[in-house]
Amino acid sequence: MRTFPDILGEGMASREAYFTSLSIQTRAAEFLREFSHSRKHAGAFHPEKSALLLLDLQEYFLQPESHAHVPSATAILPGLLELATRFRNGKRPVFATRHLNNSGETSPMARWWRDLLIESHPGSNLRESVERVADTVLVKTEYDAFHNTRLEKDLHNAGVEQLVITGVLTHLCCETTARSAFVRGFDVFFPVDGSATYTRAHHAATLLNLGHGFATLCSVNDLLNRLGE
Repeated sequence: MRTFPDILGEGMASREAYFTSLSIQTRAAEFLREFSHSRKHAGAFHPEKSALLLLDLQEYFLQPESHAHVPSATAILPGLLELATRFRNGKRPVFATRHLNNSGETSPMARWWRDLLIESHPGSNLRESVERVADTVLVKTEYDAFHNTRLEKDLHNAGVEQLVITGVLTHLCCETTARSAFVRGFDVFFPVDGSATYTRAHHAATLLNLGHGFATLCSVNDLLNRLGE
């Protein structure tokens, strides 16, 4: 049975800690320089029109003993928790998602990964610190957080026009949701140090693609500075 790391490791080294607590700000600056050409359409961030989305920050991806562990994920957490706190202080909504499937599914997701994350799995819960800062927790079954969820309705009800997308995995759920938000009319802000995946190559590919046609690339610190204290 193939697992996430097995598939991602085909053709390249799997699982790199390209973000660490010591390197994350330096790496963010590097990514912004590397993809500066993709920022020509960068929009202005308006906190009063925005919401924060924290995707799938579950123990399944955060615990080192999990076969799906994302080594860079723990490094992005402090920044995301501070970002969520600033959003809440500004009375702006914070959404978190849990990715869950069921063992009997025959969807493409099941055929692709085979090893599905189900509710009874001990790693299916959100990291407790993430659950505490979320106003709303949504369960999703696909990469796209809009698919068969109330996310779009909730965003419109809250007067949201701009969506900051963070979490795991950068090139799967984060990228898919960013594209989906764009086609639904939301301005997407994608912090280069606000998501994590298994390799720098996968992360960089998402930044290249989203920055070209779907999202404003920024850093967590850029957003914190705009949100203020």
